[in-house]
Amino acid sequence: QVQLVESGGGLVQAGGSLRLSCAASGRTFSNLAMGWFRQAPGKEREFVAAVSRGGLSTYYADSVKGRSTVSRNNAKNTVYLQMNSAKPEDTAVYFCAAKYGPPSSNSNDYEYWGQGTQVTVSS
Repeated sequence: QVQLVESGGGLVQAGGSLRLSCAASGRTFSNLAMGWFRQAPGKEREFVAAVSRGGLSTYYADSVKGRSTVSRNNAKNTVYLQMNSAKPEDTAVYFCAAKYGPPSSNSNDYEYWGQGTQVTVSS
């Protein structure tokens, strides 16, 4: 089993920045690809970003590409999502997820999920 706990959510003004963290425990973190997803009210969960086990490969949704960075620290069993130039449409609950094998943008591929952290971007 893998336990994931997100933190860092909150209220941010449009144009501001936020940094989400996801701490993992229970299995060897470096064996897991990690993803970030988000879900806005009334909408389906959508892919945001993903990072490979070693951190060398990263992937982004078009909606956040160029203003977001996903990274990980395997020594700290933590994955991060830095988002700059926040927009009101970034408002959502953000989830981190873990899977074995390569990263994926498909939420169905992920085996483990955190509880989520709310991000609200005010205009």
